[in-house]
Amino acid sequence: MKIAPLYRALTSRNISAFLAHTGQHYDDKMSEIFFRELGIPQPDVNLGIGPGDRITQTRKIVQSLTPILVERKPDAIVVVGDVTSTAAGAMAGVITGTPVVHVEAGLRSFNWAMPEELNRMIADHHSDLLLVSDPQGLTHLKHERIPEERVHFVGNIMIDTLQHALKQTEERTMLQDHGLVPKGYGLVTMHRPENVDHPEHLASLVETLGMVAEKLPLILPLHPRTKSRLEAAVLSFSPKIRVVDPLGYIDMLTLSKHAKMALTDSGGLQEETTALGIPCITLREETERPITVEQGTSEVLGRDRGAILAAVDRILAGDWKKGSIPDGWDGKTAERIADLLKSFKPRT
Repeated sequence: MKIAPLYRALTSRNISAFLAHTGQHYDDKMSEIFFRELGIPQPDVNLGIGPGDRITQTRKIVQSLTPILVERKPDAIVVVGDVTSTAAGAMAGVITGTPVVHVEAGLRSFNWAMPEELNRMIADHHSDLLLVSDPQGLTHLKHERIPEERVHFVGNIMIDTLQHALKQTEERTMLQDHGLVPKGYGLVTMHRPENVDHPEHLASLVETLGMVAEKLPLILPLHPRTKSRLEAAVLSFSPKIRVVDPLGYIDMLTLSKHAKMALTDSGGLQEETTALGIPCITLREETERPITVEQGTSEVLGRDRGAILAAVDRILAGDWKKGSIPDGWDGKTAERIADLLKSFKPRT
């Protein structure tokens, strides 16, 4: 979702881009469908990393990517977001002397139990060019003593994709297919380790969501990680919650656009709901995207059942903040990044 607009912007400026897909996300519903729907060309190389723990995946990515960088000698390697591939790609860049560019730099949750937090730190502190999506990221990177000349605020590239894809949602039949009506349901996503890897936390959220479903129909695209944890803990959601397989971006955006509210631990959905003006209950104790709380439509409530149910009642009563669109959420982030890359001169 972050590569699609960037690839378009680079090619429109005649900047050659070699696309390497690590294969960290390998299931069709979690990977290939995004290439098809977002118009990303097939990768020039697929490393085929597949499943595994973080250490195993990191080692495989670095080992597979390093010879490619040595052979092709690119001017830079661009890594996006905060997944294992992001950190491993940055490491491979340093090993081969390839300048590293990190898109979505500077985000911090300050929760070291999150794998993503370590990935962000590794990518940022290995990067030659840090492209910041949230103004607060500028402060974080300054505190971490990263030279200011390497840091640029460019805005939120996820909004580029959202704006580009909105028209396609008009052709989807997700609501009719699942018996939903606009503003008559809540959208749920849940996959973070702190929520699903601890059986007691998972059980509590399953029960809480069942209570929410008594007030408002819910639809929940089930992440593979969450599915496996539910099976291991012998847990299941209320029959009043429509549990569906993972969805492609356009179908998810369709559900987001028409939802009455979202309940999620996804950073991306926090951003989408702010962009769309949809109330969002964030099922985490903190967020690396505080702008969605300070300016947007999100409230961070963790697993506090009383707070979640009270928030649902407020939303249903129409008593929720309206939010505003943050700076840099204008659909032109990829263009700003491409312009910076065109003039980028690595450190010597």
